[in-house]
Amino acid sequence: MTTTTVPPSRRVLTGCVRTATASPSLHNSQPWLFRVERGTVEVFADPSRRLAGLDPDGREQLISVGAALFTLRLAIGRAGYRSQVTLFPAPDDPDLIAQVTTVEAAPVTAAMEALAAAVPHRHTNRWPFAHTPVPQEVLEHLRDAARREGAVLTVAAGPARDEILALARSADRWLRDRPGHREELARWTGRVRHDGVPTWAAGPWDALEAVPIRDFAELSELPRPAEKFEPYPTILVLATEGDQRPDWVRAGQALQRVLLTATWQNLATTPISQPIEVPAVRRLLTGPAGGMSAQMVLRVGYGRTAPGTPRRPLTEVLRDTDETT
Repeated sequence: MTTTTVPPSRRVLTGCVRTATASPSLHNSQPWLFRVERGTVEVFADPSRRLAGLDPDGREQLISVGAALFTLRLAIGRAGYRSQVTLFPAPDDPDLIAQVTTVEAAPVTAAMEALAAAVPHRHTNRWPFAHTPVPQEVLEHLRDAARREGAVLTVAAGPARDEILALARSADRWLRDRPGHREELARWTGRVRHDGVPTWAAGPWDALEAVPIRDFAELSELPRPAEKFEPYPTILVLATEGDQRPDWVRAGQALQRVLLTATWQNLATTPISQPIEVPAVRRLLTGPAGGMSAQMVLRVGYGRTAPGTPRRPLTEVLRDTDETT
C-alpha cells in the first residue's frame, strides 16, 4: 500500500517564511523575497537591496540569503517535514537562489527544536563581552555546525587573532574613506522603519580600539559612547573550499547554523565583515596555501542581552500573496 504525504498548507509555509525573515543580513538589509507554492517555497535575492558599495559582487547578499535559506529549512523541519533544496534551479532567473520542496513528514529532533528555539533570540551584539574564555567544547560545537553545512570554522588564537583584528581595523578605515560610503550608510541607518540598523542598536565605540565595531552611529548627531571591550576577543573565521555563488549561499547557511548554535550555547555574536569586504585584506585572511576562501569573521563571547532589530512585514517579502494567507 502506498502512503501519500499531505504537503504542509500555505499557511504553515508562510509561517516558516516569517521565521526565515529573522535571519541576519548585511546592514540588516534583508535582501530576500519568497514565493509560496503548493508544498514549495522559492527563495529570491532582491537586487534592489544589495549594497553596491560594500558588496559589488553580491557575495554578502547571497550569504544573507543563504542564512535565510537555512532558517527556512529549519522552520520547515520544526513543522514536521523533511525538505529538499535545489540551488539556482532556473538559469534564466539569476535572482532565484533556491527552491525548497517539502518531501515527506519527518520527526522533529531535539537538536532541531533547540536551534529553532534560538531563532528569535539570535541578535548581533555590538557591546563589550565578558573577560571569560569560551570553552573548547563549546567552540567544537560551533566548528561542527559549520561542518554540517559544508564550511570550515577556524578559531584564531594569539598572534593570528591580533593580526586579523589589525586587518579588520585597517579595512574599516579604508571602507569609511571610500566615495559613496556615507550615502550608503545613510540609507540603512538611523531612521525608524522595518529594516536597517537603528541608532539604538549601533553599540559603543571600543575605548581600547581593539575590536572594530562598524560605526552605524557615524551620521547621528548624538555622540557615540565609548566602553572598554574585552582585550582578547574570541575570533573565528568561516571559510569555504570554493568562492562561487553556490559557495556564498553555502557560507550563509553555515553562518546561520553557527550563529544559532552559539545562541543555544548562551553566546553573544558579532559578525565582522569589514576585512572580507576589502579584496586585498580578504586574500591575506585566506592565504594561497590553504585553498580556502574566507567568507566571514565572527566575534563570540558572553555578553549582555542585545535587542533585536526591526523586520520587514510579510507583505513586503512574499511574492504573489499577502500576510493573511
